Amino acid sequence: MSWKRTLFQALVMVTVAGVFMLGGCSQQKTEMVKTATIADGEMNPANWGKAYPLEYDSWLKTKEPRAVGKTRYKNDFDAKNSRYDKLSEFPYMPLLFNGWGFGVEYNEPRGHYYMVTDQVDIDQSRTKAGGACLTCKTPFVDKLRKEMGSAYFSAPYDQVRSQIPEEFRELGAACMDCHENKNMGLKLSRWTLTNALKDVGKNPDQLTRQEMRSLVCAQCHVTYVIPKDKEMKSLDVFFPWQGSKEGKISVENIIKVIRSDPAYGEWKQNVTGFKVGYIRHPEYEFYTFNSVHSNAGVACADCHMPYTKVGSAKISDHNVMSPVKNDLKACQQCHTETPEWLSNQVFAIQDRTASVMMRAGYAEAVSAKLFEIAHKAQADGKTLDQGLYDRAKDLYLEALYRVIYIGAENSVGFHNPSEAGRICTDAVSMAQKSEMLLRQALAKAEVDVPADINLELAKYVNNRGGKKLNFRPELEIFDPFGTQEKLTPISTQGR
Repeated sequence: MSWKRTLFQALVMVTVAGVFMLGGCSQQKTEMVKTATIADGEMNPANWGKAYPLEYDSWLKTKEPRAVGKTRYKNDFDAKNSRYDKLSEFPYMPLLFNGWGFGVEYNEPRGHYYMVTDQVDIDQSRTKAGGACLTCKTPFVDKLRKEMGSAYFSAPYDQVRSQIPEEFRELGAACMDCHENKNMGLKLSRWTLTNALKDVGKNPDQLTRQEMRSLVCAQCHVTYVIPKDKEMKSLDVFFPWQGSKEGKISVENIIKVIRSDPAYGEWKQNVTGFKVGYIRHPEYEFYTFNSVHSNAGVACADCHMPYTKVGSAKISDHNVMSPVKNDLKACQQCHTETPEWLSNQVFAIQDRTASVMMRAGYAEAVSAKLFEIAHKAQADGKTLDQGLYDRAKDLYLEALYRVIYIGAENSVGFHNPSEAGRICTDAVSMAQKSEMLLRQALAKAEVDVPADINLELAKYVNNRGGKKLNFRPELEIFDPFGTQEKLTPISTQGR
């Protein structure tokens, strides 16, 4: 049996030698970044970057143009480095938003680096809410709120921003907004979100790491309400999640909260004269409302901050962007299809969403102009059927908030395609019913109404208080009602 023992020993030696040879030829092992302690209260990302240079360098890249030309929607720069003007992309918006800062200047968002810079540069009508506008923009928000009290919300924007140390006045969300300084664990730093989580029955102190990888983003990528006093001064900031449940924050309930109190009406729509609220970038609510990816446990960071290798280190990419702008690398962590196939799926969803969103927007614009006709008729002494008018107004407002919601959400439907279709088709139906009821009321009052309503798009698109914005040339021929109105090309060059 000795020969068998000798053969076995030889095989073992060969196997061990092979293992060592393979180990010597294998790729360098990925190293996880080791945590370091950052000083308490350290605001400056550059000082965090001394301990975490790779993450800091990737965060700095958010100031660069975002792969212009790779997407059909949500471009933040054009080929000449100008801003994309959303009001020219969707010309029904300046009609519906006339009377509000968003009707003067409404740009596609840029990278996180520009969070405060874009507020400083934008038309002042967009910062009338005062210091409340800084709530998700600056890491100094808690300090400001504690030191200034209620004046933090109500004081003019520039006055509140002047309380920030000069070197940090254009600093947007920083490391300390998302990370614990002792161990780099994720944290929630905004009272708005912790309060909202309690409203939906979620304990903010009992969150899993995967939940945190979305909720850290939900500190800002949500809609919010700024209550007003009688002088239209801001009183607070909160998320309209009351009455909802975790994972079921519906557009219907958000609208219900906004319409529940006149103090939540932040502006007056000029074309109708109605005082209304607003819905801003509801990414978290939209994504978590029974979407396929959310139900599969996919977090915001999985797609927008995927793990990446830098040398031998593995980090979460802090150059936050759409996966489409990053060649679908995040998607290929789970999907085996080619980037071309994946991008075609994204574009198909976004094209469908944009199409039905515009149908809803223009249907709502028609209803808005009919209210303008109705109010002029009332001013001229005509009496409208109050029941028909009230039903038309209720449907109009329900449609308006849905149009705002889907236009403000930043994925053009991709975060939740079925919900995007539901919201938009509901808006179309409500707007058309509102139009029908108004036509009945006007006919009963013997007011002549043309079959085709002139939306006067050029008036609303081109006249925005002298603001000159970038115009997308392909929209020069976009004319849904055949009026051949000329929308003037205008540019941000030299601003």
